[in-house]
Amino acid sequence: MENSPYVKLSIENHVGYVEFFHPEHNSLPGNVLADLAQTITDAGNNEDVKVIVLKSGGDRTFCAGASFKELININDDATGKVFFSGFANVINAMRKCPKFVIGRIQGKTVGGGVGLAAATDYCMATKFAEIKLSELNIGIGPFVVGPAIERKMGVSAMSQIAMDANSFYSPEWATDKGLFTQVFDTTQDMDEAIKAMAENLCTYNPEAMKEMKTMFWQGTEHWDELLSERAAISGRLVLGEFTKEILKRFK
Repeated sequence: MENSPYVKLSIENHVGYVEFFHPEHNSLPGNVLADLAQTITDAGNNEDVKVIVLKSGGDRTFCAGASFKELININDDATGKVFFSGFANVINAMRKCPKFVIGRIQGKTVGGGVGLAAATDYCMATKFAEIKLSELNIGIGPFVVGPAIERKMGVSAMSQIAMDANSFYSPEWATDKGLFTQVFDTTQDMDEAIKAMAENLCTYNPEAMKEMKTMFWQGTEHWDELLSERAAISGRLVLGEFTKEILKRFK
């Protein structure tokens, strides 16, 4: 079916394009997140892939964050921790990947989607790529994605968008804060720039790029434990009376 969720890897000129899609504005349920983490890991281990591009299907939204349907149905701590570990596993897969990951952000990105963008090594966007951290709106917070966003944008910028949970911030603001490297007027312009950069990176020494990747992510070796702890915080909060009352309105 054309509108079915998917994660796929396509390889072109040694560039591995990892693409995810979900018909609900690319919001990501647990099974799609698990597939995405595994696909990134597999691309990292594939000798034919020298550089990875992370992208999503569709024109308007890069990623709307976690699946609301799954969020509403969490009824115990263990399920909550597993649910919120989904984005943690994707972030950690990108962190540990021995290859550079380039982000392609074609449209709005919310919550966990901002975390995915922040976990790439180099990220390009279009003028439609506004960002928002909306978690506080439902009584939780951006705990799992926080470390990736803070690492990329700094505590000040991360706390600003986390506290101003109703507002979309412009791609120009996100570029100024270090999340995006360039903003393009059209998706076509962005795709041409990503292709050129990715294929140029493929001409460089893979060992040098691997060592650089390790250097870039130095100091994050504890993130397996950290993001797991953060997932547990979100899992606990989502079961609280405050959040349960808010979620009832969405049922």
